[in-house]
Amino acid sequence: MKKWQYQITDREGIHARPAVMLVREAKKYRSRIVLGVEGQTALASDLMEIMNLNVKRGQEVEISISGEDEELAYRGMTKFFQEYL
Repeated sequence: MKKWQYQITDREGIHARPAVMLVREAKKYRSRIVLGVEGQTALASDLMEIMNLNVKRGQEVEISISGEDEELAYRGMTKFFQEYL
């Protein structure tokens, strides 16, 4: 299992457009990717779950990845978060 935390820097937080992009990125991998914020969790491949987290700028998001391609997913997801969130 890979796990790390990332502080959201996008001024709007995880709003609709980056949430859709996040789902697309997560669906590239077979691993289970879960976001956690303030005690709530969401599958990164589920748009409604992500939107329900209501992540704002400055919040810490914990990302955990487990599965057969977790190393590949980790590299892709860390790059995604750094570029878009």
